[in-house]
Amino acid sequence: MAQRKDTTNLPGMLFQFMGMEDPMLSMLEWLCAQMMEAEVSNQIGAEKHEQSRERISHRCGFRPRRLDTRMGTMYLMVPKVRNGGYIPFFVTERKRSEAALIQVVQEAFVQGVSTRKMEKLAKSLGIEGISRSQVSEMTKGLNDQVDEFRNRPLTSDHYPVLWVDALYEKVRYGGRVVSMAILLVCGVNGEGKREVLALEPMLEESKESYRQLFEGLKERGLKRPFLVVSDAHKGLVAAIRECFQGASWQRCKVHFMRNILAHVPHKEKDRFASLLKGIWLTTDIKAAKQRAKDLADEYRTKCPKAIETLEDGLEDALTYLSFPSLDARKVSSNNMLERLNKEIRRRTRVVGIFPNPESYLRLVTAYLMEYSEDWSVTRAYLSEESLQSLSNQAA
Repeated sequence: MAQRKDTTNLPGMLFQFMGMEDPMLSMLEWLCAQMMEAEVSNQIGAEKHEQSRERISHRCGFRPRRLDTRMGTMYLMVPKVRNGGYIPFFVTERKRSEAALIQVVQEAFVQGVSTRKMEKLAKSLGIEGISRSQVSEMTKGLNDQVDEFRNRPLTSDHYPVLWVDALYEKVRYGGRVVSMAILLVCGVNGEGKREVLALEPMLEESKESYRQLFEGLKERGLKRPFLVVSDAHKGLVAAIRECFQGASWQRCKVHFMRNILAHVPHKEKDRFASLLKGIWLTTDIKAAKQRAKDLADEYRTKCPKAIETLEDGLEDALTYLSFPSLDARKVSSNNMLERLNKEIRRRTRVVGIFPNPESYLRLVTAYLMEYSEDWSVTRAYLSEESLQSLSNQAA
């Protein structure tokens, strides 16, 4: 077994950093180098240049590795090991989402679908000489965490409000690049805190795919919600009505307004949009319907298709007004999921095309696991009192 180095002169060794530009960062870089050297010596069974019968491998140079820390960015010279490879323990103990992103890059190289963009990304992450052993080391345990999170039992007594949406990314599937959807469901529990309830990859949005999603949630313990918020995708709406009989459906007002404004001429768009937004600026359903009527009377001749779209979907877009105890800003639209999707795309954009569906699902799930953990320790999204009033109202 490799012997420990003499550290009796440690105070003197640390004194040299006091005159440097950033003493703390320099000390951290030195400490990381010492830990790597000790770890490699232990792994191969010998110190550098030491003759030992216990040696099981040899050093073979170094590779540069950028490491971003809270103190700043430093560049480490990571020792290479001839057999088995070597990854420092403090590099593998990174956030799950960062590890998943690295796995995407590694899998892209291993599977022969690398591009200049992927190579640039890998170098920016400090990954050199991608090997199968490194992929195996980095993926160890993460797949189990992802599967456990996606299939965990839903322990809350009830999730009164659900938000449902889908996001699309380019994924290599069956030898070609396709646009694959991940169907995402979030909800609030009895304490009013948000949870990510489901992530399911699908090749298309359809009634059957959403029905399978909802049935899977029910098998994991989901009870019928009081309110489901989503866009007006026909398959999604049909699945909600079939799987959650008795639940109310709120059509996302933001998507609804976009659908209406698509039929308004450019010169009329600003004024029309201002009047249209006014419909949802009141908490009184009669006042909202009157504003919609006034808008329709003024623009029926100029924008007949827009008015037809408004009248056909108005009732569904005002469902939230039947639940006055809830915060209207949060249950009248899918904005919460839109913000979440934006953060996900910020992570996935750097990848471009995912090498397979598994890497896509792993990265998104790992990121959402962290988001869900943050939600569990932050303030409630909807007040517990408002949800209790909702339960009393439903009873």
